[in-house]
Amino acid sequence: MSTLPAAFLWGASVAGHQVEGDNTNSDTWFLENVEPTVFAERSGKACNSYQLWETDLDLLAALGLNAFRFSTEWARIEPEQGVIDAASLDHYDRMVDGCLARGIAPVVTFNHFTLPHWVAKKGAWLDADVPDLFAQFCGTVTAKLGDRLAAGVTLNEPNLPRLLSWILPEFVHEQSRATLDAASRAAGVERYRTGNVMVPEDYDGMQEGMTRGHLLARNAIRAEHADLPVGLSIAMVDDVALPGGEAIRDRKRAALYDHWLDLARDDDFIGVQNYERLTYGPGGEVPAPEGGLRNQMGQFVDPGSLRGAIEYAHARSGKPVFVTEHGMSTTDDSVREEFTAASIDAMLDSIAEGTPVLGYLHWSLIDNFEWIFGYGPRFGLHSFDTETFERTAKPSAARYAEIVREHRAPAGRA
Repeated sequence: MSTLPAAFLWGASVAGHQVEGDNTNSDTWFLENVEPTVFAERSGKACNSYQLWETDLDLLAALGLNAFRFSTEWARIEPEQGVIDAASLDHYDRMVDGCLARGIAPVVTFNHFTLPHWVAKKGAWLDADVPDLFAQFCGTVTAKLGDRLAAGVTLNEPNLPRLLSWILPEFVHEQSRATLDAASRAAGVERYRTGNVMVPEDYDGMQEGMTRGHLLARNAIRAEHADLPVGLSIAMVDDVALPGGEAIRDRKRAALYDHWLDLARDDDFIGVQNYERLTYGPGGEVPAPEGGLRNQMGQFVDPGSLRGAIEYAHARSGKPVFVTEHGMSTTDDSVREEFTAASIDAMLDSIAEGTPVLGYLHWSLIDNFEWIFGYGPRFGLHSFDTETFERTAKPSAARYAEIVREHRAPAGRA
């Protein structure tokens, strides 16, 4: 048995655009509907969670989970610059109260990739004003919700586009460039840029803008509620070096993670989102072992990868780690069951050896819209009917609930 504190958070994560549906004022919605587009499908109604959020909270409660991470969609709350939609803000206010009524700690992501259409028309994070505008948005949300939140995540995976450049083939970058060009023409602007479809020539400028956005947002959040824990979440592959591969591993870490881990030294935690492990030798990436476990996208996954990622994140940042996403895409739910259990065991071993971890949030509560890949990848503990939106628990949901019951601290234990 683990010796986890009572405050340890066991939960699941979602993102607004991926589950809510009809996020029509967002940059991602706009990109889905231009021609050509890098998106395999349109999001449409998604999981209809904007209407069915109480159903989703009931799913969490039924599993005995005590935390839920969701995003407050900037495109809904501020559909036009300077115009706050009170009804949308009230919607997220009700979600927070709904969490608390079920004994669930609400963890809010202020920006989970998607930006308002009007922000994308400015050039997104390349525009000098956008970090300040984002901070104002975060202040508005925190003023409304911050007194009841367990934690706030400013940015979700700001390093992901650069990380994917190490993984995805070149033609995806070409499709992304064609999509942004089409969006620029359709929007009548010179440079339409978005939160998660980026091209390599913009990486440095986007990183600079998101860095400033995080710093300003953190200040704005703390100005409203100084006691609200604040951090950001980054995508981390567990990069492993065989003898002679250390230089490649370290170069990758420096390029993808270290900037953000160093930035987190003044935060309250560092969010880690891990899905894969990659191994490097003197000649570069080493092929995965024959018969190795792979996800739906063909990437090698290993239950030990979560441990490797959290240990590097803590060692570099010096901050407690919050596992804000972890899971695997698979249509074989029995594989998800075993992978999740083994990954959590490895995480608990690391905690027992001294790695400070605040919580574990599984990605995802429900199968959803996985960005450019559409509805193909299946990460959810629940499936849903695309017509009725009825949710159905998978066996992995029961297995995860069992793990949580085994390891949750008794009430009142420090």
